[in-house]
Amino acid sequence: MKGSLSTRIFAGLFAGLIIGSMIQYLFTGVTFLNESVVGLADGVGGMFVSLIKLMVVPLVYISIVSGICELRDIASFGRLGSKTFGLYIINTILSITAAIIVGVVFQPGMGASLPNGAGGAVELTTTETPDIGAMLVGIVPSNPIQAFASGDMLQIIFMAILTGLAIQAMGSAAAPAIRTFRIANDVMMKLVGLVMTLAPYGVFALMISLGATLEADTLMSVAGYVALVVAVLVFWILVVYPLAVWLTTGVRPGEFRRATREQLLFSLSTASSNATIPVTMRTLTEKLGVSRAIAGFGVPLGATINMSGSAIYITLAAMFAANISGTPIAHGDLITVGITVLLMSVGVGGVPGGAVVMAGVLLHQMGLPVEAMAIIMAVDRINDMFCTSSNVVGDTAVNTIVAKMEGNPDSLGEPAGQTSAASK
Repeated sequence: MKGSLSTRIFAGLFAGLIIGSMIQYLFTGVTFLNESVVGLADGVGGMFVSLIKLMVVPLVYISIVSGICELRDIASFGRLGSKTFGLYIINTILSITAAIIVGVVFQPGMGASLPNGAGGAVELTTTETPDIGAMLVGIVPSNPIQAFASGDMLQIIFMAILTGLAIQAMGSAAAPAIRTFRIANDVMMKLVGLVMTLAPYGVFALMISLGATLEADTLMSVAGYVALVVAVLVFWILVVYPLAVWLTTGVRPGEFRRATREQLLFSLSTASSNATIPVTMRTLTEKLGVSRAIAGFGVPLGATINMSGSAIYITLAAMFAANISGTPIAHGDLITVGITVLLMSVGVGGVPGGAVVMAGVLLHQMGLPVEAMAIIMAVDRINDMFCTSSNVVGDTAVNTIVAKMEGNPDSLGEPAGQTSAASK
């Protein structure tokens, strides 16, 4: 296939859907197509999903340790570091809360069902979701090797944070370790990029399988799920962030939207928070007047932990998968799911496909069948584009607010002039 990755994935998605639908509705009696071709597509799609899952543990651990290592000067920034970190976490918490409310109100996937009666596979394990107390106690692993082998994401995240803080505490003596994790992070980014080059073929296979087995009402439910995710993310990008910046800094919503237009388009095309870092830096420093001291600290941090868009995506994907599997998440478990998404969203890593990896992990922990993951993966590219845009525009909003709160220092302890937008 030629063209950009986005074009190829869209082509694979629609081509697979058309072929699968033709097999279901036009060639119902053709055994070769319904068994051999659909079986092959199901196998190839399953291999692609497994290939993505293969990267989960090293991607989460290395990206978090590498991100924390970038905070080695946080003590010298003092209040700047704590406010930036705090606003990123608050932003993610508000995003998860909004996604849960929207999911409860609109119930994406309700009324549809997975093909071949797959919903029955959920009944054995969905009741095993731990309560909040058990989840918090279970974060600390007694055996790190077992945590890595079993893929316990919460324990892996805890160990990554602990490792990063330990490296920070060693100061200059830890330079080789920092360099090692930085290189390892680059390797993981390259690996994810290589795997994503196979995405058009994986999505093509997944959509053939789904198109050949899903009923029309289920396909309409998937369309409704995508529309709901995109609508919430677009609302967050065009309404919530501009209003938050206006209320705290005086920068008008229209001005903020114009300043982030290039950043928005770039993030839509790359679907990568890390790839958008240079554009985000330019947006902050050249268009919003935020000092390089604040942007240089906050943007890399945001590319690692400010995953509000991913949090919205993961939350709605989990609720959709539970509904379409015939086992809606009980209201009492929604808080547990929200806390789990908060912790998992930190490990997304700012790379294409990171959110769907975390969604797959959450679905696995909830005991949902692989067919639910296949549906989410098949339409991931559409959701991931807007998910990334919400992440990076959120970085811009938070750093613009921090610049106003801190007097927009050009360097540590040195206030900038009052001409910038962030200082209005």
